[in-house]
Amino acid sequence: MMEEDMENGRSYQERPRTFSTVRSKSSIPLVFRLLMRINPRALIILSLLVFSGVLYVGASTSPIVVFVFCICTLSLFFSLYLTKWVLTKDEGPLEMSEISDAIRDGAEGFFRTQYGTISKMACILAFVILGIYLFRTSTPQQEASGLGRAASAYITVASFLLGALCSGIAGFVGMWVSVRANVRVSSAARRSAREALQIAVRAGGFSAIVVVCMAVFGVAILYSTFYVWLGVDSPGSMKVTDLPLLLVGYGFGASFVALFAQLGGGIYTKAADVGADLVGKVEQGIPEDDPRNPAVIADLVGDNVGDCAARGADLFESIAAEIISAMILGGTMAQRCKIEDPSGFILFPLVVHSFDLVVSSVGILSIRGTRDSSLVSPIEDPMAIMQKGYSVTIMLAVLTFGVSTRWLLYTEQAPSAWLNFALCGLVGIITAYAFVWISKYYTDYKHEPVRLLALSSSTGHGTNIIAGVSLGMESTALPVLVISVAIISAYWLGQTSGLVDESGDPTGGLFGTAVATMGMLSTAGYVLTMDMFGPIADNAGGIVEMSQQPESVREITDVLDAVGNTTKATTKGFAIGSAALASFLLFSAYMDEVASFTQLPFKEVDIAVPEIFVGGLLGSMLIFLFSAWACSAVGKTAQEVVNEVRRQFIERPGIMDYKEKPDYGRCVAIVASASLREMIRPGALAIISPMAVGVIFRILGHSTGQPLLGAKVVASMLMFATVAGILMALFLNTAGGAWDNAKKYIETGALGGKGSESHKAAVTGDTVGDPFKDTAGPSLHVLIKMLATITLVMAPIFL
Repeated sequence: MMEEDMENGRSYQERPRTFSTVRSKSSIPLVFRLLMRINPRALIILSLLVFSGVLYVGASTSPIVVFVFCICTLSLFFSLYLTKWVLTKDEGPLEMSEISDAIRDGAEGFFRTQYGTISKMACILAFVILGIYLFRTSTPQQEASGLGRAASAYITVASFLLGALCSGIAGFVGMWVSVRANVRVSSAARRSAREALQIAVRAGGFSAIVVVCMAVFGVAILYSTFYVWLGVDSPGSMKVTDLPLLLVGYGFGASFVALFAQLGGGIYTKAADVGADLVGKVEQGIPEDDPRNPAVIADLVGDNVGDCAARGADLFESIAAEIISAMILGGTMAQRCKIEDPSGFILFPLVVHSFDLVVSSVGILSIRGTRDSSLVSPIEDPMAIMQKGYSVTIMLAVLTFGVSTRWLLYTEQAPSAWLNFALCGLVGIITAYAFVWISKYYTDYKHEPVRLLALSSSTGHGTNIIAGVSLGMESTALPVLVISVAIISAYWLGQTSGLVDESGDPTGGLFGTAVATMGMLSTAGYVLTMDMFGPIADNAGGIVEMSQQPESVREITDVLDAVGNTTKATTKGFAIGSAALASFLLFSAYMDEVASFTQLPFKEVDIAVPEIFVGGLLGSMLIFLFSAWACSAVGKTAQEVVNEVRRQFIERPGIMDYKEKPDYGRCVAIVASASLREMIRPGALAIISPMAVGVIFRILGHSTGQPLLGAKVVASMLMFATVAGILMALFLNTAGGAWDNAKKYIETGALGGKGSESHKAAVTGDTVGDPFKDTAGPSLHVLIKMLATITLVMAPIFL
């Protein structure tokens, strides 16, 4: 009977009750539950009224904002089309849907608890920000416009909370689609590799389009609302060039939520993964995602909360921070150059990302199914197919970027400036492509670095670790060279654009780097699609393994999973590159804000001053300490999982013969509670450190007659933390991805295949790399940008 069950894909006789221990109550957010109760016609009328109100506010601001709103609205409809297309696909046999239900319940339950904790911390921080802004001094610009301290405080807090809310929704959207698409990809893999690829890409595309759309919509609505409410550019009111500074709270809120989402989700997914691999693969010798492993459901749940939800919040925060910093610099440059209509320079980032939605949608649709649905046909290289889609997206991005610069950045004062800025955008687009290619080279097992890493596994665990660490260190060189060339090239193109200030000095350099950053992120929608593809494919492979599908189906999902590892690594490279450029912009915005508050020149930071040098040391130390605590959190939680899995194998010996069922729910509960507990310490370190350093050196500066010491030390801390963070994140992401794919390469049959000594050494390397690439590394992306936004928001307490 047991053998018959196994042949039919059923691991246990009582299959319907296998996953009951993981069930939890529905975690659909309250706002969606309320909307579902409203009469459909009433909901349509309400939506039309809201949209009409938004359009009215946009039209009162600028026709450019109306264009942005229309593109975002159409993109939301496109995302609904993708959702409907994916959800119409079948879920496969009963055993597949049961496993998928268990994963969905675990992911949604953890998401509800995690974001409940984050929302409480966000509310506490909002009160802190309110207190600081109520008692701070106002800038001369705010006093001239009549914007009092109370109004400034409430605006900043409202922006912070809206940014936090939108970041949370972005995470929810990423998780919502992944837990519903995974089983459909598994089912499609029984028919065709191309169909499975198309479903995974379109599911990831839905999440990507919504995340980018929300980032653009959120900033545009805030900008328009403040423009109308404050009567910007009317006599005696705020100038439009100063308006973007009111948006920094939005970026800080997005960064705050993204940091804790990435930490909590990363600790969850990697603790479960490490625990499952060490006991399941190494000690018991069972395959990955085997249903006998008590930690397998926790591992699959972790893919969704760690990779999908957290990455959605991460990319949302990246785009929001880049848009706001570019708007600030655009407004500052337009003011210095006395440009008659500065709205084009300020709203340019919103238009670029509106076109990003269009070109990414075309790229997603370019990946189509095939008429040949035979499993016997050779499996196409999914990476090559997705690269073609990326090439289509990039070509369209180059065209739309050129149109955007001519439309918005043309000025009579410098007729050829738009062409220089178009070239800056091209520099950014080439930089993005270079980062994707470099990450692929170092993490794809088709290339030499990963194959050499796999070969090192044949001589033991130690040589695998040494080779992986050296590969990660080497992989920092090319990206740093690329980003260095990009920054200098874009700055030079901006400086030679012909835009000058009242003194005749060139002023376009910083805005040139801002435009390059926008160029790099002009394909963010498609890049995020590739990233979301990874965990969906990983989950699909787990469902296929657990439901005991034929080996031919598992071969397809293995190929998709290996490609998913590469796409996740390339996206992380892309994210750290954009973080480097965005942080450079935010650093410049911070210096401008300090100068605005103090009415003192603040154009450089002299690290030869001992206190400022110490600030730099503290910034570098912060990166290492944060990474250490993030990896340590995974290690501690993984130890609990390992002990629990070992206990179950000892106390329930029938698990290995399919006579007893593992307690999946116990491992889910362990990683959920531990990850929420462990994410607090590194997150608090990141938020408190810059504020504490700034306040301490501010007091020291006032006592020694150095009024700007606090601000300068924080600037030094930010500079050094950015540089150290970029290098550390590149090392962690690439080493972790390479270790993972070295293991995948051996599992294809190379160097002895699964179960060999080489495979066991590769599993050890993969285990070490797990917290590198999915916890500490991605969290550093957010940390770098959050340090920049927190210094912008908290600048008054450093002065």
